[in-house]
Order: sequence, then C-alpha cells, then structure tokens
Amino acid sequence: MIVPANLQHATVAVMGLARSGLSAARALVDAGAATACWDDDAGRRSAATDSGLPVVSFEGRDWSATDLLVWSPGVPHLHPRPHPAAQAARGAGCPVVCDIELLWRSQPEAHFIGITGTNGKSTTTALVAHVLNAAGRAAEAGGNIGKAAMSLRPFGREGTYVLEMSSYQLDLVPTIRFGTAVLLNVSPDHLDRHGGMHGYVQAKMRIFEGQDGNDTAVVGTDDAYARHVVAALRDGGRQRLIPVSSQQEAPGGVWAVDGILIDDIDGERVTVTDLTAIPTLPGAHNWQNAAAAYAVARTASVPAEQAAAALRTYPGLPHRQELTATIRGIRYVNDSKATNAESAARALACYDDIYWIVGGLPKDGGIGSLSAFFPRIRHAFLVGRAADAFAETLGRSIPHTRSGTLDQAVRDAHEVAQREARPGAVVLLSPACASFDQWPSFEARGDAFRTAVTALSAENAA
Repeated sequence: MIVPANLQHATVAVMGLARSGLSAARALVDAGAATACWDDDAGRRSAATDSGLPVVSFEGRDWSATDLLVWSPGVPHLHPRPHPAAQAARGAGCPVVCDIELLWRSQPEAHFIGITGTNGKSTTTALVAHVLNAAGRAAEAGGNIGKAAMSLRPFGREGTYVLEMSSYQLDLVPTIRFGTAVLLNVSPDHLDRHGGMHGYVQAKMRIFEGQDGNDTAVVGTDDAYARHVVAALRDGGRQRLIPVSSQQEAPGGVWAVDGILIDDIDGERVTVTDLTAIPTLPGAHNWQNAAAAYAVARTASVPAEQAAAALRTYPGLPHRQELTATIRGIRYVNDSKATNAESAARALACYDDIYWIVGGLPKDGGIGSLSAFFPRIRHAFLVGRAADAFAETLGRSIPHTRSGTLDQAVRDAHEVAQREARPGAVVLLSPACASFDQWPSFEARGDAFRTAVTALSAENAA
C-alpha cells in the first residue's frame, strides 16, 4: 500500500467505500490525515466501521475546512444529477478527485502510463505491464483493472504505473500528467454519466491534458471519433503522436492489417511479428490492442525484438474471450466483459458457427447493430431482462431459446452444440449487456459461466 505522506496534516473526506474508496481511506488514515468517510449504502458504511475506518455523515459538513474530497468513480457526481456532497464541496472550493490523483501526487518521481478507450483498455493495460515486466522493468497495472491505485507498490523514478483509466476516473484527475497516454477507440457508452456523447468524448480526451513535447499520445484510428481526436492532437502539436490501427496503414505509427504487426515509428516499415499466431490475442480488436501496447513499449525504450517476444507470451485476461474448455471438439469461450454491443461485435467477428449466450441488463440500442454477424450464429440463448427485446430483434431468421438464467443457457447451448457437432464451433458467452439484473459484476457472471462449463466438462469426462 502507498501511504500519501504529502497529506499527513490534511483534512480529507472519502466518498464511496467500495474497492478504491476503502483503499484510499486506509492509506489516508495510515498517513495521519484527518479522514472522514461516507457511503450512501448502509451496508458499506457498516463494513467500513467494522474495519476501523472513521465513518461520518457529510450532511452539514463545512467543506471550506476540507482540503480534498476523494470521490469513488463508481458514484455519480455530475450526471444524471449532481450529488449533493460533490456539489457542496465544489461550491466551497474543495477539489473533488479520485484515488488515482492521490497516487499521482504521492509518487511524483514514478512514470505514469494511462490507457483508455471504450473497449480494449483492460487487455492493453495488462499487455503493456506484461511487456514491461518481461523487459525487466519495475511496472504494475492498476486503476480500473486489478488493484486500486493506493494498493499498488510505491515506486521511485525507476518504476512505472500502467493505469487503465475509465471515463469516470478521467473526470476526477485534475492535475495528473501521463508521460504516455493511450486512447484506443471511442463508441457510445456511459452517456448518462456524461450528459451525452460530447461529454463522454471530452472525458476521454482528458487523458492528454498536461502533456507537452516530452510526452507521447498513442491513438487508434479505426473509428471516426478517435480519428477526430488524432486530428485535434495534430492541430495542437503539443506532444508526440503515434497512430495505431488494425484496419489500415498508419504512417509514422504501428499497424496490424491481417494480423501482421508493422512498426513505422521511425519510418522504416519493419515487420515485427504475426499476431494471428498468438492465441490470447484473437481478432482485429486485439491486434489494435497489441499495436498500441507495442507502441507504448517502444516509447519506453524496450527493444523491438524484446517487445515482440513478450507479446507472444501474453497469458490473456479472464472474461475477455477466455477459452474455458473444449468439450468433444466444441470450444466454450467466456467473454463476459462484453457489456455492450460494440464489445460483443469484436468477439462475434472472431468465430463461425456460434452458439451465442446473450442478454442481461440491456443498454441503449440493443443488438440491432450486430445484424451483420447474425449469419455466423447457429442458435442464440437469451438470458436476463433483455431476453424479450433480443428475441424480437433476432426474429425468425435466427433460432433462439429463452433460457432465462445463465446456468440454463449454458446447458441449453451445450445440448444443441453437441447434438449438431459442427467442427470448430464455439459456445460463446458475449452478453452485449450489463450484468446487474442477475449478477453483481461481469466478473461474477463470467465466473458462473466458468463453473457451469467446468461441471459439464467433468460430466463428459466421466
């Protein structure tokens, strides 16, 4: 854990007592800061009190006497409506920040790499940390993935924090400066939290704030919004810009058309490696992730050959096209992280003969945008609150079953896939929905899929 000694004599409030808030609160208490904690959820307040944290109501608080309000990114503060505590703090001139801002202020000599995007940021963050560690660098991944910021190791000037940055977090880091900042892609998501698409794009753009000529921006060019970002950064001319793509050449950058990774950062168009031979990086979306991670490694002075070798040993992440089992020639793939249609499209593009488990808490737009992939689907198994709406979208053209629950959907998909026995077929959990109607998180949903598939595997091995 990092102890923010710079806040030893400060008065700090912490709002939200889930993973990041608890970690920040404990660090502040250990630092000797006058700390007050709160969560609107009574259960979390009780758990924090039981762990010894000072839980105090913020109602009527004198925010002018508070130096800092540390806000958990998962708690809405501006949209869809202003939270009273955040509004009062800002009105009194008290800065509202998240735990990553604390990390930045308490570890000023370390290197900071920030990675954002609507999709792919977790994989790219893990991949960058893997490449740096493989090159013998002291680096740790955190932020919106893995450990909370204040639970990371303290680093000096030889260490690097590789931070996955959600749009929620980027709203709450007013002074951070990333030596290398990555924006992979942008598509509509979390619009209720940002007041619409303009606010969402602006939040993503904050990852480049504070950069100058000593810093680097790595930006995808495979969607229209990101291409506008590239144009804006070029016009601004403040930092070095490295474009990356999996769809077309990116002169002066890195691309991976058809999976062949090309490095043109120095204008030499060097062939680096064949990404199609890396089973943990399937599909064009992962080729863009790999191109971005390779570009980041180059900016960190990792030799090209060493970076390429590290890509080939990447172990993958849970719940991101995770091959869970192969039963009698049928693959069972856990892509529970696909919480929107855009992310599900990336998985659907990777396979033919798909037995698709889809549904949950639907997001705006449903799955109509995925119609181009419907010919790949042998049968769909619908779960959760979205089942009726998705059945209407699939209509009569795609066979589908209203399974209701994930456990039933796994068994239904297993039965149909094994009966039809199509070589190379896949049972794919790629829900295109949030999990919250039946599960507390996409991780819990993916774990349940893995458990159900493991049970089926054991039954078939008996």
